[in-house]
Amino acid sequence: MIRTAKTENGWVRGIEAADPRITAFKGVPFAAPPIGQNRWRAPQPCADWEGVREAFRFAPISVQDTPGVGDDIYCREWHVDPDIDMGEDCLYLNIWTGAKSPEERRPVLIWFYGGGLQWGYPAEMEFDGERLARRGVVVVTVNYRINVFGFLAHPQLSSQQPDAPANFGSLDQQAGIRWVVRNIAAFGGDPENITIAGQSAGGGSVLSQMTCPDNFGLFQKAVIMSGMIRDPYGSGSVGTPWSLEEAEENGRRFFEFLGVSTLEEARELDAFYIRDRYARYAADHPRMGTVQDGRFCIGDPLTLLAQGKHAPVAIMAGNTGDEFPNFLRADSRDELRKKAEALFGERAEEFLSLPQMARPFKENLWGKVSGIECTVKSLFLTHEKNGLAQPCYYYRFDADIPGWDQPGTFHSVDLWFFFETLAKCWRPFTGRHYDLARQMCNYWANFIKTGDPNGADADGTPMPQWLPYTKEEPCEMVFSGEGAKPGPEEESAFRQFLMEQVSCDEKTGV
Repeated sequence: MIRTAKTENGWVRGIEAADPRITAFKGVPFAAPPIGQNRWRAPQPCADWEGVREAFRFAPISVQDTPGVGDDIYCREWHVDPDIDMGEDCLYLNIWTGAKSPEERRPVLIWFYGGGLQWGYPAEMEFDGERLARRGVVVVTVNYRINVFGFLAHPQLSSQQPDAPANFGSLDQQAGIRWVVRNIAAFGGDPENITIAGQSAGGGSVLSQMTCPDNFGLFQKAVIMSGMIRDPYGSGSVGTPWSLEEAEENGRRFFEFLGVSTLEEARELDAFYIRDRYARYAADHPRMGTVQDGRFCIGDPLTLLAQGKHAPVAIMAGNTGDEFPNFLRADSRDELRKKAEALFGERAEEFLSLPQMARPFKENLWGKVSGIECTVKSLFLTHEKNGLAQPCYYYRFDADIPGWDQPGTFHSVDLWFFFETLAKCWRPFTGRHYDLARQMCNYWANFIKTGDPNGADADGTPMPQWLPYTKEEPCEMVFSGEGAKPGPEEESAFRQFLMEQVSCDEKTGV
C-alpha cells in the first residue's frame, strides 16, 4: 500500500483507513495559508517542508458559523460537532487511495462540498472516500474558502488585483484541481482521468469550474448533484452570479458595517470577529457568492453550459424527489389563469389544459414540479441539439428515508448513498437501503472510471441499464427503495412544457 507519497512540496505520510487496504492522507496542503496579506487574494503557492509530514487528521475547516449548535435536520444529520477545528489556515485536501504503487494510474474523483457557499467542510462524515477507494477510485476532497472570506468583492480589490478581484473560494477549488493534476500520480492516480463532482453549492461549483475557460482540459467528467436550479415558473434561479458592480457595492457596505474604510484595515481584523459581523450583516443584506468578474467567471454558468461554452466532458446530474419544489400559488382558477397568461402568453391555455392543472395539489398551490429536474433535462436536450458528443446521464433519488422526523427525500440525503456511508448515519436504514447504496456507489464509480455508469453489481450480475438522456430515449435512472430502476421512456406533456420554459439556451438567454 502507498503509505508515504512525495508531493511537489515534500513527503506526506498517510494512515490506514478502516479497511487497511486503503490509505487516507488527510490535511495535505495545496496552497499557502490565506491569512494576513493573503486574505482575499487568489491562493498562493505552498511552501516546501523538510522531512515527512504526517497527514493523519483533517485540517481546520473554513471560518464559518459554528456547526452543530442548532436543531435543524442538518445538525442532526452531519453537522454534529461544534468543537471541530476551524481557522483561516484551511487550504488543505484529503486523499483516499487503494493503490499499491504510483504506476497504477487509477481514476480520480475531486469532490467539492455544498452549503450555499456559506457553510460546509470536507470532514463531514458522509464524505468518507473509503468505499469509493475500495472500488479502485482515488478520492480527493478539497477545502475552500466560503462566505465573506471566499466571495467578498470590493472596489479596492478590483483596482489592486484586477487579475483576481473576487471568487477566492472558486480559485481555491481551481488550485485544488491543478494540484491534483500535478501531484496525484504519486498516490496512484491518473491525472488524465479526473472527474470533478459536487452537490448543491458544490454542484454549482462544478458548473463554475466547467465554464471557466482556463480549466478546459484539466478534467474529463463532471457530476452535478442538485446544482442546476431554475424555476420554470419564472421567479429566478439559485446561484446566478452577481455582477461585479453589485458585488463591489455589497462589499463596500459590509466594510462600513465592519467599521473600516480600507482593505488594509479589514485585513488586520480578527477572522472570527469578521465572521460574527458577517452573520449579523447577512440578517439584513444579501450573502456573498459567485461574482461575474470577467476573469474566473465570464457569465452565468447555466447559460454558458447551454451555449456549449464549457469543458467538453461527460455529465451525470440529478436531484432528490422532494427538494426545492416549484409551483404556482393562486387562490382561484381565475387567478391561476391570469398568472398563466402573464407567464406563458399564447401558450397559457395549453398549460391550463394539461392534466396536472386540473386541481391544486395542496390548497392554493398548483402545478408542482421539480425545477431542478426540468433544468437538468432541458440542458441535456440543448446539449444534444448543439451536437455535443459527450453523454449526459440523469438520475432522480426517490427512496424512502426512515426516521422519526419523516424527512422525505430531503436536499442532500442522497450523499449517504453515493458515498455508501449509511453506517455512519443515525437513521434506522435496513438491508434494502444498503443494497441501494451499493448500487449507487457502483454506478458512480463506473462513471468516474469510464464516463459510462453501467456495469456489474458486486455479485457479478449486470445492474439495470442506464442510458444517456436524449430526445429519442429520455432515460432517467430512478433510485427507489426497491433499488435502481430505469424510468419512463417518454416524458409527460406537463414536464415537457415546463422544460421548454426553463430553457437556458442562447436564444432565450434566460
